[in-house]
Amino acid sequence: MDVVRILLAILLPPLGVFLQVGIGLHFWLNILLTLLGYIPGIIHAIYVILKH
Repeated sequence: MDVVRILLAILLPPLGVFLQVGIGLHFWLNILLTLLGYIPGIIHAIYVILKH
């Protein structure tokens, strides 16, 4: 299941984070990072998925 989440995180980073941890601090932080730059959002999403 992590492979699917990582693929979703590459396409739409907040969705990958949402599927991993739900709506919380990491989700909102990822939305902010994705808006500031797509690559930081992807990096954060993959980090959250691999960490949790």
